[in-house]
Amino acid sequence: MSGKNKGVAEQTMRAVTVDRFGGPEVLAVGRVARPEPLPTEVLVRVHAAGINPVDWKTRAGQGMAGLQKFPLILGWDVSGVVEAVGFGVTTLAPGDEVYGMPWFPRPAGAYAEYVTAPSRQFARKPASLSHVEAAALPLAVLTAWHALVDTARVTAGQRVLVHAAAGGVGHLAVQIARHLGAEVVATARAPRHTWLKELGADEAIDYTAGPFEQATAPVDVVIDLVGGTDATDVRSVAVTRPGGLVVSIPGGVSPALAAAAASAGVRTSPLLVEPDAPALTAVAALVESGALRVEVERTFPLDQAAEAHRLGEANRTRGKLVLDLA
Repeated sequence: MSGKNKGVAEQTMRAVTVDRFGGPEVLAVGRVARPEPLPTEVLVRVHAAGINPVDWKTRAGQGMAGLQKFPLILGWDVSGVVEAVGFGVTTLAPGDEVYGMPWFPRPAGAYAEYVTAPSRQFARKPASLSHVEAAALPLAVLTAWHALVDTARVTAGQRVLVHAAAGGVGHLAVQIARHLGAEVVATARAPRHTWLKELGADEAIDYTAGPFEQATAPVDVVIDLVGGTDATDVRSVAVTRPGGLVVSIPGGVSPALAAAAASAGVRTSPLLVEPDAPALTAVAALVESGALRVEVERTFPLDQAAEAHRLGEANRTRGKLVLDLA
């Protein structure tokens, strides 16, 4: 490589870009300008980027589409190594291995070789995890953590129902609820039941075999990761004790859910995950202690991001999908 071409390469990076909303075919790999860290920010070389439902929803013009500008780079889950730090950064240094979910819900641009973000939106990567495993965690585990720890404030002895328990957020929510001392009820297709019980579920319900609300005793907390599909959110009220809480995550609290909950004396709450380095530090400790593990079903190189989206949208993934940039 000539000196001139090398200089150009150092100023650019490979990234998956989107210039219009649409199907997976709008994802294109190309070269874009490499970002530079501003004061209090770090430049992270991305080793792996997690893929989440909000990614393909945003790509299609839903999700966080209203906060995007074209051309955009999707993705929020990052695991990598600090390459450079901006003025004022004292908590991280070049060479540190970190993971995080920077900027959410604003664009973070994780489907790329580099990202920049405030240093305190990253935490040190769990040493026992690969970058691929660590990249699968942030958005999903923070959603579960914020729902169970900060919003529902689950305590030992409570019963917690987790819908879509075999998915990215769900399988982590099962483990966190178990860690908090709760009795865990999980809904998923029957082939996932043995695995979910290994993760800590006390009961597993096949939602395709009959109404879940007829298959379990009342619960204190519902973590609803399905929403209005088949009226899962509204139907969850029927299994929630008076004074209990339904945390509705995909679309918030619908008017139908609010009305049903009010009639039954059940509380409701929406939730949108936020960057949270202290929570990621606590999660890292759980990982290192063996109390939490993340499931990665499949990895893809950067240039197969469209295929990863197609698989994710089929909604049959066990755990997470990850882009491996190493």
